[in-house]
Formats: sequence, C-alpha cells, structure tokens
Amino acid sequence: MAIQSISNVKISGISACVPKYIESNTNSHLFEKPEDAQRFIDNTGVVERRIATDAICSSDLCYHAAEKLISEIGWDKSEIDCLIFITQTPDYIVPATSCGLQHRLGLSEECHSFDVTLGCSAWVYGLSIIGSLLSAGFLKKGLLLVGETTSKTKSKTDKSTYPLFGDAGTATLLEYSPDSPSIKMHSGTDGSKQKSIYIPDGGFRNQTTLESLEMIEVEPGVTRNRLQYIMDGAQVFTFTITKVPKSINKLIDSFEIDKDKVDYLLLHQANKMIVDKIAGKLKFPAEKVPGTLSKFGNTSCSSIPLTIVSELNEQVRNQHLNLIASGFGSGLSLASAYFELDKIVCPELIEIE
Repeated sequence: MAIQSISNVKISGISACVPKYIESNTNSHLFEKPEDAQRFIDNTGVVERRIATDAICSSDLCYHAAEKLISEIGWDKSEIDCLIFITQTPDYIVPATSCGLQHRLGLSEECHSFDVTLGCSAWVYGLSIIGSLLSAGFLKKGLLLVGETTSKTKSKTDKSTYPLFGDAGTATLLEYSPDSPSIKMHSGTDGSKQKSIYIPDGGFRNQTTLESLEMIEVEPGVTRNRLQYIMDGAQVFTFTITKVPKSINKLIDSFEIDKDKVDYLLLHQANKMIVDKIAGKLKFPAEKVPGTLSKFGNTSCSSIPLTIVSELNEQVRNQHLNLIASGFGSGLSLASAYFELDKIVCPELIEIE
C-alpha cells in the first residue's frame, strides 16, 4: 500500500507564472455555433486559457516563478540543495531540463538536480519525492518546479482536447524543519490504461517518421497527427471518479484525519464535471473546493499550485490551513496528500510574454 508520512519538512513558499496571451473558448474556431461553444464551457468549466507563444517553454514559466519566490522569501541561492523539475514538455529530449534551470537560476554546482516525467499527478508526487530527500536532514532546502506548456502537444483542429488545456509553471520551496507536522500521502498507478492519455509517436518505442506528421480526421472536428495528444475521455472519467475518492478516503482513514478540520480540498483541475463529481462523492461543500478552470483551463501538473496562488493567496499568506490535494491523470497515475501551510510566502500570479 503506497502510504507515506514524510516528517521534518515544511512547505515555505509557492508561486506560479502564466503566459499573458489569453485564448477564449467563447469565439473559438473549433465550434461551428455559439451554442456549441457554450455547451463546451458549461460541461468543462473552461471559458479561457493562457497559451504560451513558440518562444515560451515550461522551463521559462518555472524559472520566472522560481526567481520571484526565491527573491521574496530571501533565501541565498547557494543554500538550495536540490532542484526537481517535473514536466511532460521539457526543453529537449537530452539533456535534463533541470540541469539548464540549475545554471539559469544561479544555483550551486553541488545542487542535486533531476527531471521527472509525470502529468497531472506531478505536484503531489513531487512533494513526496523532494520531501523524502529533505526529511533526513542532510539536504536542507529544496526547489520543486512543476510546469507544462501542454498546448504545444495539442492539435489546434482537435475540439476534444485543444480548448480544454492551458499553460502554466509553478515553484514550491520546501525546507528541513524538525518541528513541522508531517506530510501524509497515498499514491497509486494503473499502467494498464497508459494509452488513455498519450502521444503515439516521437519517443523511442515509435520514432518519428513522415507518417507521424500526417494529419488524420478521426471524426468531424477532430483532426490530429501521431505527434499530438490523444485522450480517451470515457476511460479517464471512469478512472478519476472511482479511484480518486478512494485514494482520498484511504488517506483520511489511514491517518485518522478529521475531514471537518480540512479547510480546502485541492483537486487537479481536469474539468468541471470530474471535479464536481469527486467533491460530491467526498461530501465536500463547493466553497471548500476552489477552482481555476474558468480562467486557466486544465494546466496539467501545474493546476494545484496554480489554484493555491490564484484563489487562496490571501489565506495562505496570513493563516494556518489544513489542506488535502489530489492530482490524477496520464499514466494513469494519482496521488493524494494532506499537509499544512502556515503563513507561507506566496507572491501574486506572474505573467510573461
């Protein structure tokens, strides 16, 4: 059973960065009629998204989030012992993007840096990974960068995916702190459904060929090639509404968490239907389930920290909060965590162009 309790670590700051360019679904070219666009918005909750230009990568969004956060928290960059970068849209296949970010941010050459490839469960998994590294006390301060320019993986002629996703990058600072409450976690994986969300070509299983670039009309309104994102919405929906509530309940039961004392449930912003269904199954009231779908869409691995920065900025800076977060998506992968934030550093949302 993938249950963890990570001691001696606290989250000290969270920041987020998005592109300035806004793309609206209200007048999207993908919908023939205004009522089609409105139906999509009603079902998904996505009114508009932030879209990165060709010049902006996930690493750029995370870099700006990190620079602002490190500056506001006042840490000496030489004290940051580890950097983890989690994305499915890295700068290159080789080398790891974390290496470039270590140099770009001016961190020590003794900084323990590496990449992780995960999608929508990434931020919660990232807490597990970096928390485990810090908990022994040899490494004292860590930087978790989680971001995605997922719009670059979508076909602009695929109405099933392109209008749903937006781009964002986030930074989270954690540090060794023996007196802090533990971060409690449950995680899981169902690799039998790995092709529910995938890009067929471009890796080393199916390398890029001329056929990979051929645009194929799958159905009316859905045209894409084999280097672009495919999602089986029905399988993903079934996985999330069955597995995610069980994961959160297992977390609550395993650690005897008082659900009434949880201030907010932070769910990956997949779409409105999924978020509402999970919250309903768990009997969390709507006011305790903040969301960013209408403004940013599904930002994949960025969505939970982006929601904290966008919707809970005032609270996390000035209050002590008990939170449950759950990320779920490609893999298929999920991870849920209970953690506390106590007056952390949380800059206002950053925008770049």
